[in-house]
Amino acid sequence: MRYLVTGGAGFIGSNTVDELVRRGHSVAVLDDLSTGKAENLALVKSRIDFIRQSVTDPDAVREACRGVDRVIHLAAQTSVPRSVKDPIETNHINVDGTLNVLVAARDARAQRVVFASSCAIYGKTSELPIPETSPLAPISPYGVSKMVGEAYGQVFEQLYGLEFVPLRYFNVFGPRQDPGSPYSGVLSLFNAALLRGTQPTVYGDGEQSRDFVYVGNVVEANLLAAEAERAHGHTFNIGTGNRYTLNQTLSLLEKITGKPARANYAAARDGDIRDSQGDIALAKEVLGYNPRFGFEEGLQRTWDWFSASEGAPGRA
Repeated sequence: MRYLVTGGAGFIGSNTVDELVRRGHSVAVLDDLSTGKAENLALVKSRIDFIRQSVTDPDAVREACRGVDRVIHLAAQTSVPRSVKDPIETNHINVDGTLNVLVAARDARAQRVVFASSCAIYGKTSELPIPETSPLAPISPYGVSKMVGEAYGQVFEQLYGLEFVPLRYFNVFGPRQDPGSPYSGVLSLFNAALLRGTQPTVYGDGEQSRDFVYVGNVVEANLLAAEAERAHGHTFNIGTGNRYTLNQTLSLLEKITGKPARANYAAARDGDIRDSQGDIALAKEVLGYNPRFGFEEGLQRTWDWFSASEGAPGRA
C-alpha cells in the first residue's frame, strides 16, 4: 500500500509516518518544514520519499499523489490564536491546501483521503460529551477552515467517488509537539515551562476542560480510518471520551514530575472554547477505535520524552 502523508514531518504526522513504515507500507511525505522538522523523521528518513513542498502548491501536490493509494492529510495551520490573528493565511493553507489535496488525489485515482479535522468546528456547546451530530458553530477562523475542508471532502466523495474520512481530533498531545511558539499546544508549553523551572501560563481561570488525547491513540485512529472497510461516509470524533481541567492537569504534572506546577493566570483568549469532550462511540463501533493510552500514562510518556531532551530529534 502506498501512502502520502501531508504534514508528515510535524508532530502527529511524523508519529503516523513511523507507524506506517513499521507496518511495511510505502510512504511519501509532503511537508514544507514551516512548522514540521526534518529531525522528526530521523528514524525513517532512508525508508520514505520526502518532498519539501507546500500543500498550497497544486503542482507539488499533484506530483506527490502520483501512484498513491491513500492520503492522510495532516498539513495545516493548526493554531486557533494564530487563525484569529491571520485568517487569510489560515484559509490559504487549510482550505486552498485541502482542495489541492482532494483534486490531486482524485486525479491520481487514490482510493481514500483521511482528513485531520478538529473539535473546533463545534464551537461553544453545552452538550457534553459532544456527538458527531452536534450542530457545527465554529468561533474561530481555524474552526471555519476545518468545517469547509470537511464540506469539500464530502462533495468530492459524492461527485467523484473519492472516499473521504474526516477525523475530528480533540486536544492531541505527546512526543514531538513543539513548545517553541506561543501558539503551541498547551501541554507542550506546560512541559517546557516545568523543565525551565518557570510558571506555566494559563489563559483564563484554569477551570476550562479538554478531552486530551495522546498522540499514540490518534496515530491508531488515522490508520484505522485509512484501512477500515466501513469508514468512508462517516465522520468520527477522536478523543478519549473524558475531560480534565487545566488545573487538574497541572496537579497531575506536579505529581509526575516532582516539580511545582503553579499557574500564572492570564486573560482568556478570543476563540478559545470553554469545555470540550468527545463522544467516541461511533469511532469505537465502526473503526474499532479504543484509546490504548490513558491520560496519565500519556502525560508520563510525554514528560519522559521532554525531560530526556526537550525536542530531541527522532524520539518517540
